[in-house]
Amino acid sequence: MNWQYRHTVLLLCMLAFFVTYFGRLAISPVVYLITDDFGITNTLMGVALTGMWLAYGFAQFPSGVLADRYGERLLILIAVGGTSVMSVLLALAPLYAAFVLAAVVLGGVAGLHYAVATTLLSRTFDDMGTAIGIHSIGGPLAGLLAPVMAAWVGVRYGWRPAVALTALVGVPIFVLFVWTVRPTEPQRPDVPLRESLQVSSLVGLVTRPSIAFPLSIAIAGTYVAQGLLSFFPAFLIAFHDYTPTAAGIAFSAFFVVRAGSQIAIGRASDAYGRDAAIAGAMLAGAVGLPLVILDPGLAVMAVGITLTGISSSFFSAIDPRFMDALPVEERGTGFGLVRTVYTVLGALGSVGVGLTADLFGWGVAFGTLGALFFVSFLALAANRALGLGY
Repeated sequence: MNWQYRHTVLLLCMLAFFVTYFGRLAISPVVYLITDDFGITNTLMGVALTGMWLAYGFAQFPSGVLADRYGERLLILIAVGGTSVMSVLLALAPLYAAFVLAAVVLGGVAGLHYAVATTLLSRTFDDMGTAIGIHSIGGPLAGLLAPVMAAWVGVRYGWRPAVALTALVGVPIFVLFVWTVRPTEPQRPDVPLRESLQVSSLVGLVTRPSIAFPLSIAIAGTYVAQGLLSFFPAFLIAFHDYTPTAAGIAFSAFFVVRAGSQIAIGRASDAYGRDAAIAGAMLAGAVGLPLVILDPGLAVMAVGITLTGISSSFFSAIDPRFMDALPVEERGTGFGLVRTVYTVLGALGSVGVGLTADLFGWGVAFGTLGALFFVSFLALAANRALGLGY
């Protein structure tokens, strides 16, 4: 492959996503140290983390609006630089209230990246699914490195240096982005912000059949993915009596599979169609999660984790599906709105899985996730078989 400027843009967008993901994941491994330091309960710690993830979700829509008006490069730089700065302020928080505020702002600035970078790549590459799949590797890569690095630093030096690690990786990538990525032209610089925020036009966009159908699939899939990210190690420990170390290894394996699957599913969506790739991912989850629940042996668990990791990589096929359905001039605002809807609603997967596990047990909780994947697969299959055209 002859290296071109567009490949530089793709690489830097992937690294920027790595930073924004790293900043959110670096907190989890040192939660127990933070609660001890502030003298707070796990519930109060959960409030801070929930606020961060919700802010991340809600930031997707305004990021698209602002990128249409001011250009994608500026928004991505704000996301990377802002995440780095807020990680330092988070580490310096003297009180719990200041910690919560910093966590929420960190989630908000981190949320400015994904929709904007995806829109930029959709205009830069013809093989959009492959490009988005490569871009998305930044998330699983952070999932592999951030917990290990933060845990190591936290044990030796405390939670504050662990959280501030984000700045250590973020600042060099910010400088590299400034140096190598050219300014991008805004798509709709003259459209008043008030016009972009009209409720009737926003509702009309998400209720279009070509958007509403994949949006429902994306919400269900994100709900499952969020539940897995939040509780997979806890499920293995409580339901299968894994040791924390073994559960951590299994979780790392999940991220390894997810990283590789991002590209594979993106390529499949370019080669065989978006819905075929999405349906394949959903079917993998519908088969993989029951295997994870049954766990009759190491080999079966390995297959289950592999299929579950593949299923949670469906984003690299469904995001291009949204782009295909949106006119070029609507992609910034439109995709940002779509991302906010499915990210915010899908974030309920954390509380949903936790509540189901408390009421009915871990088997039912994870069985529900497998059922959601199966229903999504059936919906895609029916749409194809019946020629519904959604």
